[in-house]
Amino acid sequence: MPPPLAAVPRHNAPALLIIDLQQAMRGPQLRQRNNPDAESRCAALLDHWRAQHWPLVHIRHISRSPTSVFAPGQAEVLFQPEFEPLANEQVFEKNVPDAFIQSALERWLRVRSIERVVIVGVASENSVESTARTAGNLGFHTVVLNDACFTFAKADFDGRPRSAEEVHAMAMANLQGEYATILNSTELLKSLLPELV
Repeated sequence: MPPPLAAVPRHNAPALLIIDLQQAMRGPQLRQRNNPDAESRCAALLDHWRAQHWPLVHIRHISRSPTSVFAPGQAEVLFQPEFEPLANEQVFEKNVPDAFIQSALERWLRVRSIERVVIVGVASENSVESTARTAGNLGFHTVVLNDACFTFAKADFDGRPRSAEEVHAMAMANLQGEYATILNSTELLKSLLPELV
């Protein structure tokens, strides 16, 4: 088991992966969601990473379907203004939920000797979970921040309606221990930042 994040030396800080915080995630067609403060927590984490000059990656979804709200050329695919990447920040585009598939994300991390990733964004059981599973399987020490991710209500496989809180909680349970460590943003910042600053 890799050492806890607090043991990481400054020169090997974890990369922050911010997943799919695009305009489409604010659309009026979306169902009931959880963690209404997730974006503000993500923005605070982004500010911390920028202030420390730690590695960070912006990930956005571009759909292959011309009818998707994530199809190229639409305003919905743009990053939300508070998550607009700076000129020197890395951006990866994905066409499937998993940010590692058919992208150079793994190589980008490996060539920089980055062994640890912190994942935030949307949706908890979709792009967040699939990306975290692959990160864990690839051997990266992976942390998912419970309060900096969110999702939407949906029916389960048997057709029973599930709240966004239930969908999110199951996604975190799927990841905990097997693929990732689940923390909240306060726990991460209290344990990580004092050791690295």
